[in-house]
Amino acid sequence: MTALQTPLPFTCKKHPASGSGGVVVSNHPLGSAAGHEVLAMGGNAVDAGVAALLALTVVEPMMVGIAGGGVSHLRLPDGKHVVFDCLSEAPGAARADMYQPVSDSLPDYMETAGRRNLVGPSSVAVPGNLAGWCAMHARHGRLPFADVTSPAIRLAAGGFRVSSYLNGNILRHADDMAQDAEIARIFLPDGAPAPVGHHLSQPDYAESLKLIRSEGASALHGGALGQALVDRLNTGGDDAGSLSLEDLKGYVPHERDAIFSSYRGFEVAGPPPPASSGVHVAQMLNILEGYDLTAMGFDTAARLHLLMEVIRIGFEDRRAASGDPDFVDIPVERYTSKEYANDCRARLRDVGGAAPVPPGYESNNTTHVTVADKDGMILSATHTINGLFGARFMVPGTGIIPNNYMYNFDPHPGKALSIAPGKRVPTSMAPMIVLKGGKPAFALGLPGALRIFPSALQAIVNLIDHGMTPQQAVEAPRVWTEGGHVEVEPAFAHHVEALEAMGHEVRVVPHIGGGMNAIAFGADGTMTGAACWRADGTVSALGGGLAEQGVAFHI
Repeated sequence: MTALQTPLPFTCKKHPASGSGGVVVSNHPLGSAAGHEVLAMGGNAVDAGVAALLALTVVEPMMVGIAGGGVSHLRLPDGKHVVFDCLSEAPGAARADMYQPVSDSLPDYMETAGRRNLVGPSSVAVPGNLAGWCAMHARHGRLPFADVTSPAIRLAAGGFRVSSYLNGNILRHADDMAQDAEIARIFLPDGAPAPVGHHLSQPDYAESLKLIRSEGASALHGGALGQALVDRLNTGGDDAGSLSLEDLKGYVPHERDAIFSSYRGFEVAGPPPPASSGVHVAQMLNILEGYDLTAMGFDTAARLHLLMEVIRIGFEDRRAASGDPDFVDIPVERYTSKEYANDCRARLRDVGGAAPVPPGYESNNTTHVTVADKDGMILSATHTINGLFGARFMVPGTGIIPNNYMYNFDPHPGKALSIAPGKRVPTSMAPMIVLKGGKPAFALGLPGALRIFPSALQAIVNLIDHGMTPQQAVEAPRVWTEGGHVEVEPAFAHHVEALEAMGHEVRVVPHIGGGMNAIAFGADGTMTGAACWRADGTVSALGGGLAEQGVAFHI
């Protein structure tokens, strides 16, 4: 990595933390604390990561749940990378024409009559989070599963204090949540969003977690929790869901190989399709490798323009070929080759300009955890229930909030992303791990839908080309485009005039993507975690350790 050469146009709002015993970074302090507790018990990165994710289903319930989906990227101590594809999929009874689209053009292309693909039982796809977490723990965890579930059970039963972040998210969808007595009872006490500081407990969910502690994923995937979910979906009348108990029993989290690419002497590992990041981060880095970004400087309009053009090309190719590899042929080797990057450079434009952007949707409402232990295991995991509070209802007696993943499918038949039984939609999730000389250099990820993998790209560039610290890299201002207008965060607002002179339609937005977190690895075994200002991200680092064997206190 290069040394930082110029002053940065921003000041970090948070501080990193370092330790040699392990590091957990999540988007809620209690999620990080849960992972830390499990590390301190002697657990490894998988134990701590699953504990943190389960805790986040309690304290960050608007973003993630056991009835959602996501991607976990694991590096084992022996250097092997395994990607657990836990993405939700369309039920077996789903049909391409199951919804009535309201429009064939933007901005309402994805909308359907009665919002049936967005809210309520008919919006629920087959979940994969719990199945994936349990499979990952069974294969690679060290502690008993009961130890891993304990922090989440304690938080659900004992409760926690509502933050302003949670309160604001409840407020956003209070009208929809008020239509369901179960979810309203928890999050809308006395008919209003739970205020900041409110003590929020979830006793039903605590009991569900206890059942999962005993039965594992089968509690949901075929057991009592799954039956309760299916029963609730069948009470929807005309809005009934298509998910069946057989779908739940048949769900299988896929173990996939990571995609590797190189950039300025580093190896970059990311998830394969249906995730887009492994392919298109590699593609975009290959294009950028032809330019001296260090010489261009971080805070220049020329560099921002180049980034925007490279991101535009990445999205053009993503739209041309992306999706579930069981349904779509994706030219991974071509897109990730250095030769193809030469062709892509010829597509870079000196002048920006609006281009039509085909319809598509991914939820911004996701969470991410990055965990590493002292033995060399690393977990970078991004998971969601899709929209804020998923389908915006709760399964009676369970505390479970189902996903609304069906909204990610194209509701029009005959399209590349149209609904088909068992199909998984593409995702921008980017749980990335970067290596130098075969050894881990840093791992990172973030929420933010279509803005995820371009933001991950920029963080990698920040670290390698601009010599930033992990804290600076995750907090640095970002840019984004799909090919039409471009977005910049406020710290880059002083470049608007120059970018507009280049032909860009520029929008200054409060933030691009969500709360990124990362861990960097030092040569001396020290790990440094960082979390950015865009979420409640918190680092928990473990130092010290147990007494030396044979030591006892004598009076």
